[in-house]
Amino acid sequence: MNLAFKGPMDDGKPKLPGSLHVNRRLDTWLAFHAEGLVTIRPGKVELGQGILTALAQIGADELDVALARIRIQPAATPDSPDEAVTSGSLSVQESGMALRHACADARRIFLSVVAQRTGVPAEEIAVRDGDFLAPDGRVLGSYWAMADDALLAEEASPEAKPKPPTERRIAGGSAPRLDLPDKVFGAPRYIHDLRLPGMLHARIVRPPSRGAVLREVREGALPGGTTVLRDGSFLAVVAAQEHHAEAAAERVARRATWEERDTLPDEGALEAWLRSAPRESSVVTERQAEAPAPAHRVSAAFFRPFLAHGSIGPSCAVARWDGATMEVWSHSQGIYNLRTDLAKALRLPPDSILVRHVEGAGCYGHNGADDVALDAALVARAHPGQPVRVLWSRADELGWSPFSPAMLVEVEVEADAQGTLTAWKQEVVSNGHSGRPGRGKEPTLLSASMIADRFPVPLSINPPLAGGGGAQRNAVPPYRVPALHVGLHRVMDMPIRSSALRGLGALVNVWAIESVMDELAALAGEDPLAHRLRHLDDARSRDVLDRAARMAGWASRPKQEGSGYGLAVSRYKGTGAWCAAVAEIEAAERIFCRQLWLACDVGEAINPDGIANQMEGGAIQATSMCLLESVRHDTRAVTSDAWERYPILRFSEVPQVQVEIIDRPEAPPLGAGEASLGPTIAAIANAIADALGVRLRHWPFTPDNIAKAA
Repeated sequence: MNLAFKGPMDDGKPKLPGSLHVNRRLDTWLAFHAEGLVTIRPGKVELGQGILTALAQIGADELDVALARIRIQPAATPDSPDEAVTSGSLSVQESGMALRHACADARRIFLSVVAQRTGVPAEEIAVRDGDFLAPDGRVLGSYWAMADDALLAEEASPEAKPKPPTERRIAGGSAPRLDLPDKVFGAPRYIHDLRLPGMLHARIVRPPSRGAVLREVREGALPGGTTVLRDGSFLAVVAAQEHHAEAAAERVARRATWEERDTLPDEGALEAWLRSAPRESSVVTERQAEAPAPAHRVSAAFFRPFLAHGSIGPSCAVARWDGATMEVWSHSQGIYNLRTDLAKALRLPPDSILVRHVEGAGCYGHNGADDVALDAALVARAHPGQPVRVLWSRADELGWSPFSPAMLVEVEVEADAQGTLTAWKQEVVSNGHSGRPGRGKEPTLLSASMIADRFPVPLSINPPLAGGGGAQRNAVPPYRVPALHVGLHRVMDMPIRSSALRGLGALVNVWAIESVMDELAALAGEDPLAHRLRHLDDARSRDVLDRAARMAGWASRPKQEGSGYGLAVSRYKGTGAWCAAVAEIEAAERIFCRQLWLACDVGEAINPDGIANQMEGGAIQATSMCLLESVRHDTRAVTSDAWERYPILRFSEVPQVQVEIIDRPEAPPLGAGEASLGPTIAAIANAIADALGVRLRHWPFTPDNIAKAA
């Protein structure tokens, strides 16, 4: 099942594109207004990736109206289509293609009405910025003059025909981002800026460690009339003024007594824990073939610790309970999924919960946005009629958000004397990569496991490969190899809550695959580029790899002491966008990535500037992750709960990034948000090996780990 949106795909109804298939009503997606505007209501949300701009371009193009006429309505239950979660680089593929078809169908309906009223055949009527024109130029009507909701009160027709690529005028151009002016000029836009009359401010006092149980809270004076709310081990302070809540939280934390115990594996033995922890094993893919005795063999294990999102803005939510309805404002990536888990945790019917999306700090994965929504709802339930705003602290965000799980990838590859691949075995060991709300019997929200009537913390899952996969994402090598085995070992003990972070398992799998390809090329005495091209049957993989190499001047790259070059290629999830990367690194007191060259193929490029931004942003985040990032912990608590202990890349350390897009307007569009991360990390690792002659098997690529590998 594709977990990006819910609903049966084999339901007997004619197939419609993307999430339109399970949200078939046209009036769910769009509406026309007499003042000359169009409202588009996607179920996907803006996370800083520019998706709402791309969707507006698609809608404007298909309706033949100016982009300035499009208004995007933020997602909210129950008015927006249920597109589940904004994730997996699927928004354009699913929401964009759904919207394209819905708008084409709406255009068809309006054209048919105009044709019936005027007698002019629909195929002879032109549409120009919302006006319907006869062949002689007469205005026959407009969307605005016929802005009747009843016209779209029907299911989309599978017979609708979106425009051919040659007729698109807005999609395919670099339109300015609709969300950026407010952000650049500091206009209130984020959930953090939301203020409602009579609002209270709350702070959550978290346990000092995983598994700690609250035993006592000593009484004492608190500033500004602050009150304390306790529900089991869920502890909050509530005040009319935010600074009073901040000060009170510090005092209450000192007065609380907790019963603690060791629940986490030793950080220094995390790889050994992954090898020995109970697991659920399965085969991802396998094929047998006769293989000659190998001339070359590479066996390697690649380890990555837990990773945090490192969101710049801590998670925030607002909630209001009126005794019958819980209204929640959240920067969740999946408002319907969040509603489902809120209903479970609060033991309320889903129809009594309304979730409104408001933009927040981007995270590209499952951070604390859903968790803080439950925090706000729990406090709001204790203060009926008053809106409650909960803002997490930096320690909350870095210490208690779901993490990307620690991973171990073991690879054993054989090749003949010419370096031609003959057998590939890859085993992936990891917790599940999806602990998002709304997908299981129990709520996954953090505080649901802390309230008096608590819920168990459910194990995170790995979606099947057909749905994008989790730990096994991109574990199947893209290269021609006769004998292949890829195994998945889901760790069944989850001491640290794990869930999705940008790229999921692809980051480690691509790093492992591309490192081994470099090693085999060296054993065969072959250039890494030529070695890859010789094993790639997919023409689009070859194209991006060749383009990136030419961008970087690979054939004439200099060889200088202390610097190195590496390359890598991947098709994200095996079904998404193609990306190849070349990295130049400098080995000084630590590793610095100085330049990155990226070539990508996302099929039809809806907004080339937006695609370039996503590729560049993903590459910069990947650089930070692999060079610096690692969750630190002892046997009880996460200790990397401040920037000083969880460093991320500084602006002065950001590499120069060049991006080239291979545009294929005739091909279906593919998401750009996550495609560059895996190749970037692998290219940096290969560049380090080029500079230092050291193959890195442990993440992050710090001086300590380089010294251990030397």
